[in-house]
Amino acid sequence: MGKQRTEPQFDRELGDLPPELRWREWMRRIEAVLFASSVAVEREDLSRVVGKSASVDLLIDDLRADLADRPYQVATVADGWILRTRPAYAPTIRAAADFGEQSLDLNEFDVAVLAAIAYHQPITRNELKDIFGKEISRDLIGRLNERRLIATGPRSPRRGAPYTFVTTDQFLLAFDLESLRDLPDREQLEDVGIVSRS
Repeated sequence: MGKQRTEPQFDRELGDLPPELRWREWMRRIEAVLFASSVAVEREDLSRVVGKSASVDLLIDDLRADLADRPYQVATVADGWILRTRPAYAPTIRAAADFGEQSLDLNEFDVAVLAAIAYHQPITRNELKDIFGKEISRDLIGRLNERRLIATGPRSPRRGAPYTFVTTDQFLLAFDLESLRDLPDREQLEDVGIVSRS
């Protein structure tokens, strides 16, 4: 028979530390969680590793300041945060290691459909057909879903309750957006010819 392993009690509050050291330890805990995660971590999850009275937002602000001279930074994605290499270091990383092809490998029409989903979500395939004047293939939707750029949204209240599609946090991350509010407005897209004027 093996020994049963018991985990030590996790001390969120750190009451035995002076306030200055407690705050520093909470910052390090948040940094460790962000470092270990490949996706954005939400406030609720980060609040589990700090004291009940601690402000995750203030800890994030202090962590950002602490990392100001580091090659990575805390980036906001949707309702959470992620550690991301600063863009200035991308050539350095590419020179040192072969990470393989990491591009999204999307053609122009794929990007147009993705943009339509981003601007009109939740949206059905039939509504996409109305926008583009042609059927949007299940394969295209599958490719966007496989790359985790879109996901299924709520069922449409229309007859047959078709699936809708919405963008994901991975979409925000891929296009370096904090939230959908950072999407260019329609006039800007019309001005550069990406969207036709109605």
